[in-house]
Amino acid sequence: MSEKPFASEADTEEKEEVLEVLADGVYALTAGGDPTVGAIEGHDFLICFEARATPFMASRWLDQLRKHTDKPVRYLVLSHYHAVRTLGAAAFDADVVVAHIHTRDLIAERGLEDWVSEAGRMPRLFQGAEGIPGLTWPTLTFSDRMTIELGGDRGRVELAYLGRGHTRGDIVAWMPQQKIVFAGDLVESEAALYTGDAYHLDWKTSTLDRVKALRAEVLVGGRGRVVREGEVDMAIEQTRGFLTVLTTAVGGVQAAGGSVKEAFDAAHHALAPQYGGWPIFEHTLPFDVQRIWDELAGSNPRIWTAERDRDLWNQLQG
Repeated sequence: MSEKPFASEADTEEKEEVLEVLADGVYALTAGGDPTVGAIEGHDFLICFEARATPFMASRWLDQLRKHTDKPVRYLVLSHYHAVRTLGAAAFDADVVVAHIHTRDLIAERGLEDWVSEAGRMPRLFQGAEGIPGLTWPTLTFSDRMTIELGGDRGRVELAYLGRGHTRGDIVAWMPQQKIVFAGDLVESEAALYTGDAYHLDWKTSTLDRVKALRAEVLVGGRGRVVREGEVDMAIEQTRGFLTVLTTAVGGVQAAGGSVKEAFDAAHHALAPQYGGWPIFEHTLPFDVQRIWDELAGSNPRIWTAERDRDLWNQLQG
């Protein structure tokens, strides 16, 4: 039996939600280490970024957003395929659900397994799970870039694929006029990274380089607080640092002929001094280690199932 509670199973305390107005008609709702969501006002419509895990949880966000705007949701943008980001989509009644083409493929390939896996790992985020009508399917996909004109003098939103990272289908929402980027889980701000479906080698180099090249003045990451001006590069480099230390620690053990358990212990020792106090660090690390171990061995991300989750947890955190 594992000595530590499984993943975030014991995390039952509600997090304080803070709605921030980042610019005229640009909003973000942060909740500590819980997933961040956002919204952008067009002339007569809304773009919502991320959907939360259930319609009930999404409705809680929309209730706060409606204190600022009553415009209808035309676009719901999903940064990637994970259940905590997609399954609440029904609450938005969006005209269009947008994602990268790879995200649609990943939902088809592993969406059901991911749903069960994530609900088991993070039960608090799945309040009202009985209201989920099924998998969320994008109605519009793209492969490189997609531009949404906001109308009037509001500028535009550029949805962009910057390379493989947290998954192989992550996208960002970039507002060049306001210099604000919604980066999804490609960047976290003082929150540990989940990399169980990642491409670490691309992510920590070319993909983060492209995020940095936007020169954003405000960055909304997937978890943690919104960062501004000089802190944007710091958040990007903290993310890169986590990936680099993880890769180096696991790669060293693998090259020496060690085991995944030894790699986990080495990664924990290397990462804990800087990142150990950040939200979900203990939860994510076993899955992170197994994925980078597989990647360094030449394997693509394997599908996580509830059974595989528990087996790995008991092996590494037990």
